[in-house]
Formats: sequence, structure tokens, C-alpha cells
Amino acid sequence: MKHNIAEVAKLQPDYLGFIFYGKSPRYFDSEIPALPLGIKKVGVFVDATIAEILETFKKYNLDVIQLHGNETKEFVLTLNMYLRLKFWDGYEVWKVFSVDDSFDFSKTRDFVKKVDAFLFDTKGDHHGGNGKTFNWEILKNYKYKTPFILSGGIGIDEIDNLKEILKTNLPIYAIDVNSKFEIEPGMKDFSKLKKFINALNHE
Repeated sequence: MKHNIAEVAKLQPDYLGFIFYGKSPRYFDSEIPALPLGIKKVGVFVDATIAEILETFKKYNLDVIQLHGNETKEFVLTLNMYLRLKFWDGYEVWKVFSVDDSFDFSKTRDFVKKVDAFLFDTKGDHHGGNGKTFNWEILKNYKYKTPFILSGGIGIDEIDNLKEILKTNLPIYAIDVNSKFEIEPGMKDFSKLKKFINALNHE
């Protein structure tokens, strides 16, 4: 696991994610190796308590908290208060929403100015890692300024569509890739990731 993390880090992603949800096949309870400067560590939580999040945040020296459960705006406000008291202001909080063709983006309104970014993932049977993209046309209905991470089954086959959507005025903050690049849960295929990054950056 540590070797795989270090290998992926050579590609200099902006973020590396670690799943701290016990029911996930990607659950992480290992040691994070030293990462190159500039790579931020994202901790993914699903309906964890604030105490659990704070403990993990400190243990792994995380930079980002990704909330992938049914967390409320009150929960986020309280979490931010404790983070500011116990740590520093340099962290980020992301709130995940599971999207399908009928998703109502007004559901994100309560979290505007309370989180740093949203993450839009494909609605499925699991908390992420479903391996399917949602219809990106629905993103035209997103009217808020809060930036978002585009997620959900993104792989090599989506390169052309990615290039097109990145040309729009949508506040896309980052692209999240996961299951399409896995050798097994939690283990990434370095060569596939490298091919994806090169293709995305190539005009």
C-alpha cells in the first residue's frame, strides 16, 4: 500500500484521498508515506462523529475533510468551529452530493459558504466507487459560485467530454478519479493514471 501511494504521488496530483469509512473495501488504516510538497491529503468520512474526524485529522495530518454521508449544515458549522479551535485555518471541507438525472441542486444551498467545495458523485448503491458517470448535462442547472469537484466513474474514455466541460463557465475545482484506475480496491494502476493525466493535458 505505501509503495503504491508513493508511486502515485510521483504524478504530482493536487490531492490524494484516503477512505476512513470502515464499511468500504478501500478503508485505510495504514501509514501514509512522506508526500512531495504540494500534495494535499484528503480524508473521506461517512457519517463519522466530530470526535472521530478530529482524531483522524490530527493522526494523519490531513488537509481536507470530505463528508460523504448525511451530514447537516449544523454538523458542518460545529466541525468548522472545532477545527479552528484545535488546528488552523488552512484546512478545507468538502461536502459530497450523489447526483442522478433528477437531482435538485437547491439541496446544496444550505452548505454554500459553509464548505470550501462540493463534490458531485454518481448516485449508486455505495458511498462512492460505483464506477459510473452521471449525465453531466445536468450540471447546467448548478447556479451557485461554490466550486465543485467532478467525480463518478471517470476514466480514459471520458477525456474528450472532460476537455469540453472544462471549457465551460462551471466552477470546476478538480477532477476526482478512483475506481476506473484500480487494480484492486485502494490500489491504483500507475500507468493508467499517467496516461490519463497526459491525455487530459494534451491539447
